[in-house]
Amino acid sequence: MSDKETTGSLFGVPYNFERPSIGRMLSAYWKPGEGMLVEKPFGVGYTINLANWRSWIVLAVAGVLLWQERKGPDVEEMEDEPVEVIVDDD
Repeated sequence: MSDKETTGSLFGVPYNFERPSIGRMLSAYWKPGEGMLVEKPFGVGYTINLANWRSWIVLAVAGVLLWQERKGPDVEEMEDEPVEVIVDDD
């Protein structure tokens, strides 16, 4: 086995490669009294703290943007619009 560290920080970004447990995974996403971003329970970087109200606003905005992207324009609306075709005779 190697003697490499499984947790720490590299250039200010936290990492954790210890085998995750269910309890650690659940407690990592719900930390009352902490900021909107908390260290990930497994991997590199940060994740959203669901105990912070700002996180719910971020999730709501992301959900609305995803819904708008998937909804897209109606096909009937697109058929009525003229299309310009440019042909280059070089």
